Amino acid sequence: QVQLVESGGGLVQAGGSLRLSCAASGIIFGIDRIGWYRQGAGNQRELVATITRAGTTNYADSAKGRFTISRDNAKITVYLQMNSLKPEDTAVYYCNAAASGMDYWGKGTLVTVSS
Repeated sequence: QVQLVESGGGLVQAGGSLRLSCAASGIIFGIDRIGWYRQGAGNQRELVATITRAGTTNYADSAKGRFTISRDNAKITVYLQMNSLKPEDTAVYYCNAAASGMDYWGKGTLVTVSS
């Protein structure tokens, strides 16, 4: 089992920045990939960015050039630095971990970007 707890969401004006954090605990040595997804109102959950155990990153086109995923192995925490935020980035952001063929999800953190 892997437990994920997100933090760092909030209200920000367009053009601003936020940094989301995801703290992982449990059977963390089995995590192959960890990252962020989001779900806006009326939309399906979509990929934002992921990072593998080897450090390979993957970004949605909407995140490229604005968002950066990183991890702190000592703290077992994954971060999502979000810059140049747009109103369309408004969503609940979920942390996801893929481990031993299973998917684990956090409860999400709300990001609201005002115009």
